Amino acid sequence: MSEPHYMTATETAHLIRTGQASAVEVLRTHLDRIEKVNPRVNAIVTLVAEQALEAAKAADAAGPGEVAERPLHGVPVAHKDLVDTANIRTTYGSPLFAENIPDHDDLIVQRLRAAGAITIGKTNTPEFGTGSHTVNEVFGATRNPYDLTRSAGGSSGGAAVALATGMVPLADGSDMGGSLRNPASFCNVVGLRPTPGRVPAVSDTAAWYTLSVQGPMARTVEDVTLMFGVIAGFDRRSPYSIKEVFAPEPEQGVAGLRVAWSPDLGGLPVDPRTAAVTATAPAVFERLGARVEQVELDLSGAEEAFRTYRAWNYALSFDDVTGLGPNTAWNVEQGRKVTGADLARAEVARSRLYQRMAAFFDVYDVLIAPVSQVPPFPVEHPYVGEINGERMPDYLAWMRSAYWISVLHAPAASVPAGFTEDGLPVGVQIVGRPFEDARVLRVARAFEQATQYGLRRPPL
Repeated sequence: MSEPHYMTATETAHLIRTGQASAVEVLRTHLDRIEKVNPRVNAIVTLVAEQALEAAKAADAAGPGEVAERPLHGVPVAHKDLVDTANIRTTYGSPLFAENIPDHDDLIVQRLRAAGAITIGKTNTPEFGTGSHTVNEVFGATRNPYDLTRSAGGSSGGAAVALATGMVPLADGSDMGGSLRNPASFCNVVGLRPTPGRVPAVSDTAAWYTLSVQGPMARTVEDVTLMFGVIAGFDRRSPYSIKEVFAPEPEQGVAGLRVAWSPDLGGLPVDPRTAAVTATAPAVFERLGARVEQVELDLSGAEEAFRTYRAWNYALSFDDVTGLGPNTAWNVEQGRKVTGADLARAEVARSRLYQRMAAFFDVYDVLIAPVSQVPPFPVEHPYVGEINGERMPDYLAWMRSAYWISVLHAPAASVPAGFTEDGLPVGVQIVGRPFEDARVLRVARAFEQATQYGLRRPPL
C-alpha cells in the first residue's frame, strides 16, 4: 500500500486540498503508471495527458474557496468509452465511430468535472457496451491483471482494470445486465449499480428506459461513496430522476440487519470455484452480528422481462445502423421480433416480480449472492458457453446472476469476496431495497473492512 498510485481517491483529495500534494504531482504519478502498465492490459484506450496536465496546473492555481467547494479537486478520473467527452475521442467501441470526437460532455462527465476531477482518458468497452467481455474491433481485448490470459469482464472492463492496476483512483461505468458489477467482480474492485434515477441520464430516444444506469467504480467502498455523492442528483431532463439528495448512512456496521443469502439466485448453475468463494460471505456477516438466512429465491419473470426490454431497446437504438458487430447485430435482430404483446407480457412479469420482491424486502434488509456465475474465463473466448455441464444458449445467458437483478429496480454492489485457488478474483453481490443505495454501501463497507480482500493487488 506504499505505492502512491494506489492511494485512494479520498486520501488523494485530502492531500491536495490541504496542500500536502499538488494535482500535477498526483497526475504525473498516474501517467507514469499508465505508461508502465497499460500496454500489458489495454484498459485505457484514449489518453489525454497534455489536456489533463493543463487541468492539473489550473487546479493547483485555484483559490482556497474554489478548492473547498470541489470534493474531487485534482483527482484523476477515467471515463468509459461510451460516454461523450468534449474534444476527446469517443468510439463506443465501434469501428463506425473510431475517429468520433464529440462537442459536448455527457451529464456524468459534467458533474465529475464540476467537482474538480481531472479527466485522464477513456476506458475500453465492447461495442456499444454489448456484453460482459471487453473486446472490440477498434482496440482489441482488455486483459485481467490478475491473470493476463483471462477476461476482465465487461462492459466496464477497461474501467475495472484501470482501477485494479492503480492507473486511476476513480472511473465511471454503466450497467444494463451487469456491466458495473461483473468487471468489478472479475478485477477485485468495487462497482455500484445504483437505483435507476439516482444518476440521471439524458436521452431523447429512450428517456423512460430504466434497465441501463450509470454508476461509480473504485478500489474501495469509501471512494465509490465519495464519487456517487458527486454524480447522483436530480435532473429534470430525466423523467424518473430522484429528487432526494443522496446521503451516506453512518458506519454502524451490520449488527441486527436481516441478510438473505442465495447461493444460486433460484437455481442458476454456478461454477464450483465461484461457489466456494461466495459461500464464505454469510459467515462474515454472521460474525459481524447480522442475522443471515439462506433463502429459496423466486425471480421468475426476470428472464422474460430483461430479454424483451433489452431487445426492444437495441432495435430502438440501432435499427437503421449498418456495419454493426455480431453481438450488437444479434440484439437488434431480436428486437425487431418484439411485438406489442411481448412487451405487455414483459411488463406484467416485471410488475409481479417487483411486488414479490417488495414483500421479500419487508422481511430482509439486503440480499447477498454471487455477482457472476463463473470466475474470469480465457480472454480469447467470446463468452462462456457452458457452466457445470449446462450449455448456455447464447452469449447473454452466463450473466443471468447479474441481469436478473437489473430487472428489480434495486441498487446492487459488487464487493471483493476472495480468490479462487488459482488466484482469480470473485465478488459478492449485495442487493438492497429500491432507493436504499446508502444501505447497500453501508453493508458493502462493513464486509470490505472485515475481509480486506480488496487490498490484494494484481501480480504485474
